[in-house]
Amino acid sequence: MKQINIIFILFVVLLTACSNINTDELVDKINSNENITNLSDQQLQNLKLTFTKIDSMPFSRTIKLTGIIDVPPQNMISVNVPMGGFLKHTKLLPGMHIKKGETLSVIEDQQYIQLQQDFLITKSKFQLAELEFLRQKELNVNKASSDKVFQTAQAEYQQLSVLLKSYSEKLKMIGINPALLSDQNISSTIKIVSPIDGYVTKVNVNIGKYILPSEIIFELVDPKDIHLNLTVFENEINNLYIGQKLKAFNNSNPDLAHLCHIILIGKDFSSQNSVSVHCHFDDYDQTLLPGMYMNAELQTKSILRTVLPSESILVFEGRNYVFCKNDTQYEFVEIEIGNTNQSFTQIINPEKLIGRTIVAKGAYDLLMSLKNTDEE
Repeated sequence: MKQINIIFILFVVLLTACSNINTDELVDKINSNENITNLSDQQLQNLKLTFTKIDSMPFSRTIKLTGIIDVPPQNMISVNVPMGGFLKHTKLLPGMHIKKGETLSVIEDQQYIQLQQDFLITKSKFQLAELEFLRQKELNVNKASSDKVFQTAQAEYQQLSVLLKSYSEKLKMIGINPALLSDQNISSTIKIVSPIDGYVTKVNVNIGKYILPSEIIFELVDPKDIHLNLTVFENEINNLYIGQKLKAFNNSNPDLAHLCHIILIGKDFSSQNSVSVHCHFDDYDQTLLPGMYMNAELQTKSILRTVLPSESILVFEGRNYVFCKNDTQYEFVEIEIGNTNQSFTQIINPEKLIGRTIVAKGAYDLLMSLKNTDEE
């Protein structure tokens, strides 16, 4: 028995040495044979196959991002009442459109009367002091009055000039034109007007409430410079450039694409290895409001890639394959794919397909023919 075993082992060793084929090569050969099929003329006529070859074409991919609608600080306006007062009237509601110069509210307080009174009285005294100053100046030149009298008149004139200027600036702060103010149009109310064309985002007051000078009563937004602030991670930042086009979508209307273009790419990475990328909307939509979240899609720069028509690529048991034609035989060849762009798919390992004729239309029917033959 021991002699028989020794003879059998020597026979196996000799057979392996003569064939010069290792086990892996043998398995590959068997698998390769299983993935080759022959078709009759009738089968070819029924399948109506079309053929293609690997090709090169400019290829880009889609990057999906998220962001939020934002407005730069210079386009966000907080409205207050510099001297305070009671809110007498307003018709504003959040979301309302307002024009530059339009009255936002009417504020009432007795201190406005006092300020106008002080201005007009000071203006009258200043006019008198100015005349006296000019008169004393002329007399002093001719030595008809003493220097002391002239200096007193000059000091009075300068003090009233400063006081008048101060009252004048205070009136401008509350929207009253000093040049048009007279004792005939003194008012207990002032109007708060809009400094921009835009929209109301917040109303923080109600009729009858006393408003402190530091209190924000309205918040306005100028939509002319509204933009989309996208979050982009480090691995994608090199695919972006100034002027690049993209499409943005909001959750309330996901089928409506808002066209944008990149205007600024941030330089500082956050703790999450991301940067802010600012985009302008090509056409502003008033339904887009600051703080609204949006999704965005953009195409990377086109790079020459090796591709095949997507219809020629088959997915079988979680892997990707194509059929290569060799005379009357069709070989089932595994491939690696990259991104898909419209009707073409990038091929990662094109070297095994160079110069080969590949089935395009009818590849799936051919796969069914191959697998049915294997089962038989």
